[in-house]
Amino acid sequence: MDLLSNIALGLSTAFQLQNLLFCFLGVLLGTAIGVLPGLGPLATIAMLLPLTFKVASPDAALIMLAGIYYGAQYGGSTTAILVNLPGEPSSIVTALDGYQMARKGRAGTALGIAALSSFFAGTVATVLIAVAAAPLASLAFEFGPAEYFSLMVLGLIAAVVLAQGSVLKALAMVVLGLLIGMIGTDVNSGVARFSFGLPQLYDGLEIAVIAIAVFGFAELISAIEERQVRSTFNAGIDRVLPSRAELREAAAPAMRGTLFGSILGVLPGGGATLSSFTSYAVEKKLSKTPEQFGKGALAGVAGPEAANNAGAQTSFIPMLTLGLPSNPIMALMIAALMIHGIQPGPQVMTSNPTLFWGLIASMWLGNVMLVVLNLPLIGLWVRMLAIPPRILAPAILMFCIIGAYSMDNSTFDIWMTIPLAALGYLWRKLDCEAAPLLLGIVLGPLLEEHLRRAMILSRGSWKIFVQEPLSCGLLATAAVLLVLVAVPAIRSQRERAFAE
Repeated sequence: MDLLSNIALGLSTAFQLQNLLFCFLGVLLGTAIGVLPGLGPLATIAMLLPLTFKVASPDAALIMLAGIYYGAQYGGSTTAILVNLPGEPSSIVTALDGYQMARKGRAGTALGIAALSSFFAGTVATVLIAVAAAPLASLAFEFGPAEYFSLMVLGLIAAVVLAQGSVLKALAMVVLGLLIGMIGTDVNSGVARFSFGLPQLYDGLEIAVIAIAVFGFAELISAIEERQVRSTFNAGIDRVLPSRAELREAAAPAMRGTLFGSILGVLPGGGATLSSFTSYAVEKKLSKTPEQFGKGALAGVAGPEAANNAGAQTSFIPMLTLGLPSNPIMALMIAALMIHGIQPGPQVMTSNPTLFWGLIASMWLGNVMLVVLNLPLIGLWVRMLAIPPRILAPAILMFCIIGAYSMDNSTFDIWMTIPLAALGYLWRKLDCEAAPLLLGIVLGPLLEEHLRRAMILSRGSWKIFVQEPLSCGLLATAAVLLVLVAVPAIRSQRERAFAE
């Protein structure tokens, strides 16, 4: 009964005019940036994060930012199918079979299956969030400072383990993020740390400014440098609604994809991309005709599309219930809560129930809007690819600068984006992922706070982290994950050194 009343509260919040408008704006922007390669949801949310503080209530701001995230998954599949150009990393798998279907004159079928699979997965994921939220939040209230510290350590280690490329580089980025998170005045002693005597740094660096520079500016520089060549598939689009036989063929892959996305989306470092690749691999393994994959298999579209949308939405579960970001976008969501004066964690459910349940209900409404938006506007999304970089780049740059300035109305923040953007570009060249850095910046102050509380409770004894069974188990899991990924990396380095 409580669940039904909470859902009713969420629907009444989501159906408020302001929230409806911002939900629509979010999914529309999400679809657009999903279509355009090079400008992902992370950079877009970073640019718009400061503006939401000025023009929207906390409910509307979170609803719009969430819509941008899962809306990008829809937009990425449209160009992956029609143009063989994935707008999002999670849509790379969709392009393998979706574009081949389009070449065979089945573009409408591929788009219809992608939209319906995503809508089904989004609906299931929304229900799962609603059902799992209350029990997980109740469990989180049993956590003490030691358990929260260990949980955040596990989250950071998992982000390192699942990061692409070098584990050592990912670990270094996490440590750098933790150090950047320490910039500012120490709450306990009142001493300014790493401020270099600059009063503007006494409150630390704004997370939104860092995200805009490292993701927005650096993404823009890389896109201009690469100058991608886009070739549009101009064949006519057949019927969009699939036949009954096609729906039956896609049903099982969509269900399995929803399952994988729902599970992997919750894990730290998981989300839409990992879910879609896993789904594709499983569907190819289970198929009676695996040789058809890569040549226009319907299951190669239905499974990954369901998985990436489910993974995108269930990644909200640890953020909403534990205050733990499972990926960089969820870290920005936590930053959005903080900007609006809301402390992330399980108390959000009790202290801000309209925001909590309104956000969950808006996800289902957003999925309905996406189905209605995407199929009729396919031609518009494809034509967006023809926008020349000389027009798109200055517009993105303008939004980045406005976003950086609007946080504190300070030109200092704009000047700070210059060295940070240069660092972001350098990290790209050195194959250092910036995502672990962002997680470290967001979790750093919270990690320090819970560490200090635990040490005060234990009167300075480090044993508190291993005496509590839950805390000890979380730290042990983090250690095992780190060893499992570090040993093969060290072994390969030794073999390479001996070979030389």
